[in-house]
Amino acid sequence: KRTKHESINYLTIEGIKLLFEQPDLSTRKGVRDLALLALMYDTGARVQEVIDLIPSSLRLDKPYTIKLIGKGTKARIVPLMEEQVVHLRHYIERNSLLENGRNLHPLFYNSRKEKLTRGGVNHILQYYAAMARKKNPTLLPDKISPHSLRHSKAMHLLQAGVNLVYIRDILGHESVTKTEL
Repeated sequence: KRTKHESINYLTIEGIKLLFEQPDLSTRKGVRDLALLALMYDTGARVQEVIDLIPSSLRLDKPYTIKLIGKGTKARIVPLMEEQVVHLRHYIERNSLLENGRNLHPLFYNSRKEKLTRGGVNHILQYYAAMARKKNPTLLPDKISPHSLRHSKAMHLLQAGVNLVYIRDILGHESVTKTEL
């Protein structure tokens, strides 16, 4: 059956920048939240892919990459931007995630040292989105979800003239037709 596709909800580059300015980098939580949100955007990762990450999934020397395990346990290697690596290094160093075998524990965790949940990631995003809307309500849509960051990355790559095949590979889609939706 044919179903009506809703328009894709994504943020502008200015909206992404405003969102990323919100976390307080003087706190551990703020450092974690910026690293988390920026990583989700930079890699176009699904929420589950990010919460399943462990520090050993990252390659923080050139070429910077991350290994994401997607749907059907399919792995893909996604390049990281240097700005993202700076956020990740700061977060990892501040939380000593490369010491004493901690590189096999969750990369992102809550105050109880448990890996974040989908709801937890959504809560973090909603918290900073509300802060950003107070500063400029026009830059962030009323409805925003972690998947919006994924759509935003795809749209920004498309607007920059990146071939749809490369976008498909970054997002981990089986076919280009899924990416086109």
